[in-house]
Amino acid sequence: MQSLYEFWTAAVGNSPLEWVAVLTGFACVWLAARESLWNFPIAIVSCGLYIVVYLRAGLYSDSMLQVMFIALSVYGWYEWLYGGRGKTELPVSHTRRREWVACALFVVAFTVGFGYYLDYKTDATVPHWDSFTTAVSMAAQYQLMRKRLENWWLWILVDIIYVPILWYKHLYPTSALYALYLGLAVYGYLAWRRAMHKEQLQIQEAE
Repeated sequence: MQSLYEFWTAAVGNSPLEWVAVLTGFACVWLAARESLWNFPIAIVSCGLYIVVYLRAGLYSDSMLQVMFIALSVYGWYEWLYGGRGKTELPVSHTRRREWVACALFVVAFTVGFGYYLDYKTDATVPHWDSFTTAVSMAAQYQLMRKRLENWWLWILVDIIYVPILWYKHLYPTSALYALYLGLAVYGYLAWRRAMHKEQLQIQEAE
């Protein structure tokens, strides 16, 4: 049972680094929900900080995930700018069936394979949950990078799982951040859906 002092010490952050990561992480998700290109450079900074935070907490898969996020953020930045028809700005669209199939196969394979590795080769405390959330997050980031509306569904699932895991690991500020992410993911879905419907109406009116 934690004392009030121990809880408060953990709640204010294991280090100032975690708090900076929390604030930049919140900013990048809010900017993504607003369809702002600034979400990508802010995400790169936040992910760089979380590499260190997660390594210290023994969440090795999540630490590796941040490296992937940095690479995907660079690519996503380009895609949002030039991924549309004729190298124009990329519009919001639905996830295609083949993308769902590919994402599902990837999540299962990564969860089983990397979860096994973490369980038997490292001191990871929640190896399969760690691997599952990493896999779903990568699938969600791919969809975000392609501006697929349903990326927010995956983020909602991941956030629901991350909140108790991070709390269990005594990363209280980050756990609270993921609770906020959950609300932002719902907001992002509704905002992107409105933007997609608005663009579809404009296309119909122009025809």
